[in-house]
This record gives sequence, structure tokens and C-alpha cells, in this order.
Amino acid sequence: MNGLERYSRQILFKPIGEKGQKKLLESRAAIVGMGALGTVIANHMVRSGVGFVRLIDRDLVELSNLQRQTLYTEEDARKNLPKAVAAAQRLRSINSEITIEEIIADVNLDNAEELLGDVDVIIDGTDNFSARYLMNDIAVKYNIPWVYGGAVSSRGMFAVIIPGKTPCYRCLFPDAQTGLGETCDTIGVLSPITEIIGSFEAMEALKILVGAPHNPNLEQIDIWYNSTMQMDISKGRNPDCPCCAQKQFDFLDRSSDKQVAFSALCGRDTVQINPRKKKPVELEKLAAVLKEAGTVTAANPFLLKFKPDESISMVFFKDGRVLVHGTNDLSEAKSYFARYAGA
Repeated sequence: MNGLERYSRQILFKPIGEKGQKKLLESRAAIVGMGALGTVIANHMVRSGVGFVRLIDRDLVELSNLQRQTLYTEEDARKNLPKAVAAAQRLRSINSEITIEEIIADVNLDNAEELLGDVDVIIDGTDNFSARYLMNDIAVKYNIPWVYGGAVSSRGMFAVIIPGKTPCYRCLFPDAQTGLGETCDTIGVLSPITEIIGSFEAMEALKILVGAPHNPNLEQIDIWYNSTMQMDISKGRNPDCPCCAQKQFDFLDRSSDKQVAFSALCGRDTVQINPRKKKPVELEKLAAVLKEAGTVTAANPFLLKFKPDESISMVFFKDGRVLVHGTNDLSEAKSYFARYAGA
């Protein structure tokens, strides 16, 4: 079998076979986000023999990650290792015959084309909408298939996006959500649902790479309440979609009103997050969600003050603007914004 022995049980599966395995070994995948979904996806990609796997993440390993982020250990958390680095170290010990590239970065309009434009499939391991719209723009612009997935609480969903053949992400979800987004940090998440959704995402990515038919549905699963839903999206392309129909890549366009500006305020140890397209935030509902995740220290019709931990406080304004006090690091502020605003 000449170097394929480790994949022998996978090769015995006829839809893959030796031909498909060789395709995998010649393929390139990028995983955006190395949290709960990303670690599951990366584990499967590496063990399955995808020849090049790029791991992209901006955060460090924390103790609270270990409940569901399966590649990390207590030692990784003690050392404050970047997730991309810790994951790459673990995965190289599993399969040293492929190329694993770790990238410690926040995927944004400045680097997205460089990080995602040279692969055969993009796989979503993120936890926020803005990153997904950005991935969608890259996928459509460069004609790269990608697999969307998300999980929170006990439920999750996934779908396959094939530019030119399926609806794109913006066809399915025309409006980027801002504020009140449910995240793992506000309503929690169960480890089994991240394992399930991440495994489905990995499976769909492998199908894409070997040239097999993909799942045509948007699949939704709730493992606590034992419910599933399949929605056939194969005919769901929007003929007026700004992205896949009009080739208008708003999330790669610095002048677009879809952009969110992050700026450090001089001398204040504060980052201001300012969506260009203002959308009113329902502060009362936001307060109810955030009370479960930290301390709401003040609330009135104009703003909401929230303290997620001892070092950081956040101020949410009715027009969607947010101040993150306690840091001038844009990446750290962006992480807090994603955790508690879901965007």
C-alpha cells in the first residue's frame, strides 16, 4: 500500500478507496477557529490524511475551554498557549506525515484572502456571524467550497456552501445579526453537540475533497430535546444576492457599511467597537442574557454596563456601539465582543 497503511480502514470504505485517499493527501484545508468545533474538525482532517491543514485562531487556551475543546490539556492552559499552537503540537504527534500550519491571527479583511484563498475547502470553526460572512465572501470570490457550522447550548446546525451551485451563506442569512447573539459565553454549550456538529462538518469537507456528493440540506439538531430538522436548501439561491449574484463583497470592502470598526482610544485602556451600519440594540433583553454570564452593573434606556470578569468591563450603547474597558489590544477586545455580542 506504500505509505497508505495508516489509512487502510478508510480506504476499505468504497466511496473513498485508494483513489480518494490520494486525493485527500493532495488536498489543502483551512479551519477558521480552533475552539470546540475547530478542534473536532482538525482532529478528523489530520487523522483522515488531508495533506495540508491550516489552523487559524486568535485566542489562548483557557481552563474553561477544556470541557469541550478536545485537543487541549490543563498544561496548555497553564502555559497560556495560543490555541493554534497547542492544537498543531498535539496533531503533529498524531500524524507527522502531513503538513500542519498554525496561524495565530484574527481573520479579517486585511488577511482573509491570503489565509483562505489558496485552499481547496474552508471549514467554519468560529462562533460569530461577521467571520462567516467574511469566509463566504472569500469562498464566492475565489470559487472555494466551504462548510458552515455552529453550536450553542444543546443545539447546532451545519450546511455546505458550493459557490455557483448552492445558495451562499448570505442567501440563507441575508442580514448580519448584531447584539443579542446567543453564544457559549452567555447561554453555555454542551460538549456532545460540538462533537456532533464538528464531525458532520469534517465529513462534508472530506466529501468535497474526494469529489463525492455533499449533503444538500441545512441540518439542525438539538441533542437535549431530541429533535432534528432538515431543510433542503438546494434551490434556495437568491437571484438578487449581493454576494453570489452581484459579486459585491461587502465584508472585504473597507468602505462598506457592513464593516465594524475597532479602535483603541488613546490613553484610556479602552477599545471602541463601532458598527458602521447602526442597528438599535434591545438593551433590556441584552441585560437579561448577560446577567447569566457576568455582572450587569448599570442599565438605563441609553446604555448597559457589563462586567464579564475582574479585568474587563463593557459598555453597550443603544446604537450598537460597544466600549471594552481594560485593554487596548484590538484582538482581545474583538474576542470579548464576539463572546458577548455574538457578532
